[in-house]
Amino acid sequence: MLPAAVRANAERRVKTSGSRDAEGLFYGLIGVLIFGLTLPATRIAVTELDPVFVGLGRAIPAAACAALLLLITRTPVPAQKHWWNLAVASAGVVFGFPVFATIAMATVPAAHGGVVLAILPLATAVAGSFFGGERPSLAFWLFSLIGAGLVFAFVVIRGGGVGGIAFGDLLLVIAVICAAIGYAKSGVLARDMAGWQVICWALVIAVPFLLVTVYLTAGPIDWQAGVLPWSGFFYVALFSQFLGFFAWNHGLALGGIARVGQLQLLQPFVTLLASALLLSEQVGWIEIAFALAVVASVMAGRRTQVRRA
Repeated sequence: MLPAAVRANAERRVKTSGSRDAEGLFYGLIGVLIFGLTLPATRIAVTELDPVFVGLGRAIPAAACAALLLLITRTPVPAQKHWWNLAVASAGVVFGFPVFATIAMATVPAAHGGVVLAILPLATAVAGSFFGGERPSLAFWLFSLIGAGLVFAFVVIRGGGVGGIAFGDLLLVIAVICAAIGYAKSGVLARDMAGWQVICWALVIAVPFLLVTVYLTAGPIDWQAGVLPWSGFFYVALFSQFLGFFAWNHGLALGGIARVGQLQLLQPFVTLLASALLLSEQVGWIEIAFALAVVASVMAGRRTQVRRA
């Protein structure tokens, strides 16, 4: 028998761990709800605005808000050991994902893209195992692969066969890889600094590159564009690129990159609903069936073991 003090300490640690996991899932869900509107808002924006301007230019107002917040709170400059991870996180979530996902939205429906992006949790778990020191169990990988296989099957069916996979689907896969690496690095950084500080610094350090790239590659900006395109632009700038990461990074730090990352499989529901309501896109039984099947796989994987360093 263990001494009473040892048993009490062990029980307290288990309860604390469970509380952190639950809180991490709560914040992660808030992030998923915000990110779920990204593709529909992006599709609205690119109807009248240049895709490169939407993909990269959206980070400029977000960076301005981030810099202002850092100044107001007098946040100290991150330690030198964090700068490499910040640079990689910035490349993934400020450059890679926004650009490739935005260009893809000019070629495929937002509802279609929402289901394709359901593969992101698997990619995030893989990145978390490489960069975050996490070791998911075999059962976790099994359910993750089932979810990824369902997503691939959906793309093939909607694309008319393997040879019919759209160019936009390939862009979305690249966007997924960029986001997964960026999320994993952000989750690692959020263990040592607040989640909102991670995205703020990732945005601020990207400003010089953003300004030069937008100036050289973006087409003419239609300042006379309608209210809806500009509303879509400012949503992805202030919510998708900025505020959503406050909750998301905090959730990754508390609940773990792999486990909280699996919540993104709920994102297709948000995207499908928003696509139907905001864009009047047709959402049929195939989209709903695949979304339900993918979510079922993540709920099963939710109960599996993930060891963290």
